[in-house]
Amino acid sequence: MDRYPNRVEIDCSALRHNLMQIRSLIPAETAVTAVVKADAYGHGMIDAARTLEAAGAERLAVAHLAEALRLRKAGLRCPVVVLCGILTRAEAGAVVENDLIPVLPGPETAGILSDESRRRGKRTRVQLKIDTGMGRLGVPATRAGAFVDEVLKRDGLEPEGLMSHLSSADEADRGFTESQIRAFGIALETARSRGMDTRASSLANSAGTLGYPESHLGMIRPGILLYGGSPSPDLFLPVQLEPAMTLKATVLQLRDFPEGTPISYGRTYTTGGPERIAVISAGYSDGLPRSLSNRGRVLIGGVRAPIRGRICMNLTMADVSDRPEVRPGDEAVFLGRQGDAVLTGDELAGACDTISYEIYCAVGRCGEKTTIP
Repeated sequence: MDRYPNRVEIDCSALRHNLMQIRSLIPAETAVTAVVKADAYGHGMIDAARTLEAAGAERLAVAHLAEALRLRKAGLRCPVVVLCGILTRAEAGAVVENDLIPVLPGPETAGILSDESRRRGKRTRVQLKIDTGMGRLGVPATRAGAFVDEVLKRDGLEPEGLMSHLSSADEADRGFTESQIRAFGIALETARSRGMDTRASSLANSAGTLGYPESHLGMIRPGILLYGGSPSPDLFLPVQLEPAMTLKATVLQLRDFPEGTPISYGRTYTTGGPERIAVISAGYSDGLPRSLSNRGRVLIGGVRAPIRGRICMNLTMADVSDRPEVRPGDEAVFLGRQGDAVLTGDELAGACDTISYEIYCAVGRCGEKTTIP
């Protein structure tokens, strides 16, 4: 038999719902670039991209060229932004041929991209990356004018906007983010003074979308919000999001242990009295963080059951001592919805001192995904 006891389900209706909720936070004229990099944060890039494009996202964004080419091969024709840019002439040719929008982190690749565009008789849209305080890719905001001048003089290129990234918009202290927004505003003014069209510029990530309306500009770039997660567990969500990912497993066996019985590797948990332990079919090979050991919960019959002992590669144990109705073969949900109960990525992340982004990427990478329209 090829039946596998675990599966990851991706609910496309949740993606559509979350996009609609995001729309309610922004002006009608502000466009949405849906971020589907890293396999759509583990949710399956192609199906997520198709869903979000059909639901009205004006653009898609990926990290690397290979991801953008996968979207094109799958038949997605909407504008696709390549956030990490390109390096080589071959990559420049692929960008031009496939009508992609690379983000230029500096003027270095403008020449080869211009050459490839002119050689093919095309004009290639580009975005210019401005570093306003992220300390990652880009040109410092104070050098935005020279950067814009260098790109504008290149034939075959159509600079359509500036892009920057907010590093701390999910923090309670608003000062640094506000300084980034101010710096980006000055860079935009500089670009416009050079005659550049900046209407497609973008600054707001998910956290900026939630907390900084002045960062919305002509376009926002939500990522984690689309998948039902929060940029930070402590951040207030003014809209109701739905989890798009569910990790389902199966109760394989029920064990009745007396007091003083060690459970799992390393004896990190010992029963404090007679306990009924459900042995469940998922472990860290399915993307569960091992740090959930003795800290996390799993839904069985819509009720949270505490994880006992260390999570194993393929198995996890949970305490169901007060649950006589639990049987082998019952469904166990580690992430997502079961009936009216929900275990969110943020809850899992909080239990193991990480972020929901990492939870989704790990589970999505390891599990066998089923997409629900």
